Amino acid sequence: MTKPDLDSRAHIEAFVDRFYAKLLVDPQLAPIFLDVAHIDLAVHLPHIKDYWCKLLLGERGYSRHTMDIHRRLHRLRPLQAEDFQRWLALFTATVDEHYSGERASRAKQLAATIAANMQQSLP
Repeated sequence: MTKPDLDSRAHIEAFVDRFYAKLLVDPQLAPIFLDVAHIDLAVHLPHIKDYWCKLLLGERGYSRHTMDIHRRLHRLRPLQAEDFQRWLALFTATVDEHYSGERASRAKQLAATIAANMQQSLP
C-alpha cells in the first residue's frame, strides 16, 4: 500500500499527532516538554499543526516566533545537541513510517534545517 504524502492539512495533523505520541513517551525528550515546558497539548498541538501547514502547504495560520519560545525554554533547561538529534530522529522515523512523497521529503529536510539552526542560535 502506498503511503500518503504530507500534502493536506489532514495528513499533516495526523503526522503531528503521531510524532507527539512518540515524543511524549521518549525518556529523553518527554521531560523537556512535560516537566520543563509544561506544554498544554490542547494549545500546543494546534500551533504545531499550523506551523507545519504553513511550511508545507503555504497556509498563513501560524505567526508566532519560534526562536523566542525556545530561548525561554533553553533558559529553564539548556537544550543540548543530543536533544536536537533525538528530536530529529523521532521526526524522521515518524515521517518514514507513515508518509512518502515530495512533501514528506521536504518536511524531513526542513526539520533538519530547523534543528541545526535552533541548536546554533541557542547560546
